[in-house]
Amino acid sequence: MSERVKIAVVGYGYWGAKHVRVLSGLPDVEVTVVDQNEVCLADAEKQFPAARLARSLEAVLGDLDGVVVATPPGSHAQVASRALAAGVHALVEKPLTTSVADAESLVEIAHDNDALLMVGHTFEYNAAVRKLREIVRSGALGRILYIHTSRLGLGRYQSDCDVIWDLAPHDISIISYLLGEMPTSVSAWADRNVGSRHADVAYVRMDFDRADAHAIVHVSWLDPCKVRRVTVVGDQKMAVYDDLSDNERIRVYDIGVDIAMMDDYTSSPSMPVTYRTGDIVSTYLSFEEPLKVQDSHFLDCIRGRALPESPGERGLDVVRVLTAVDSAHANNGRVRVAPSTHAGRLVDDVIPATPDSALRLVGEQVAQ
Repeated sequence: MSERVKIAVVGYGYWGAKHVRVLSGLPDVEVTVVDQNEVCLADAEKQFPAARLARSLEAVLGDLDGVVVATPPGSHAQVASRALAAGVHALVEKPLTTSVADAESLVEIAHDNDALLMVGHTFEYNAAVRKLREIVRSGALGRILYIHTSRLGLGRYQSDCDVIWDLAPHDISIISYLLGEMPTSVSAWADRNVGSRHADVAYVRMDFDRADAHAIVHVSWLDPCKVRRVTVVGDQKMAVYDDLSDNERIRVYDIGVDIAMMDDYTSSPSMPVTYRTGDIVSTYLSFEEPLKVQDSHFLDCIRGRALPESPGERGLDVVRVLTAVDSAHANNGRVRVAPSTHAGRLVDDVIPATPDSALRLVGEQVAQ
């Protein structure tokens, strides 16, 4: 195909505007902004005069190589399926869809029409996350005991999803990327403090069988401090990734706790431990805007130079986890995350729990 790629960004909101900015700055890309809102189109015309404007995807679909779907999550499946059915490649913002059935359908439509389907798991294109994965997989931290993430702020309340579906896809994506596997079971606690529709603060616990580790995800739209942090605790060293740091996004701490032999404390009222402290190393990163890396990769895929690093199947995996989290919260228990089926159903096995066990499962490591 020609080096020049015609891309439509559907939805000119918070993320759509960012995609238009990035794509407009890349060579050999013709950008079209699609939005039904005349105010949004007027702003797009002012900010990006070279971009084409359209009120509907159908009006330009026959003249496109790819689309970026940046509409509200509830409409992702509908918009992306129209593009994929026409053989147009699609990059869909997270979450891929709001149901397992819709996510599986998109994967199938893409396959049947020989179209590429990518999901916008932007942090998988973040140099800091990629470096952290390298550190974890090198064994430098030792055996991973647990991972804790915080994604907090006085946040952008959404109309069609709760705080888990809005923010947790990032952390599910990051943690599974670091460990190289998806969680096998989840539990959750969530609460609604403002308004009457959606939870705005939540804790999610995920268990990973192969790594023999677990992760705790804390997300909130209602917090006075903006926090974007991932802590990886190993039995040898620990690492902290702070996405808001200007120059020290990853720090590796040579710190830990050694427990004495059982015979040494059988008669002791407290567990004797030895605390290890050592150097704190700040890792150098050559940083490039992750969204630019992701969108450039999407263009390379369209041009036939690469295969998607975050394919639709990755998006489906995360939707399966989010759906299991909903079930865990509703049933106040731990839910197994089963492989997706061709029928599009999530086969979840609710593990019986006492009334407070869901919160206990999530908070036990934090409490310790």
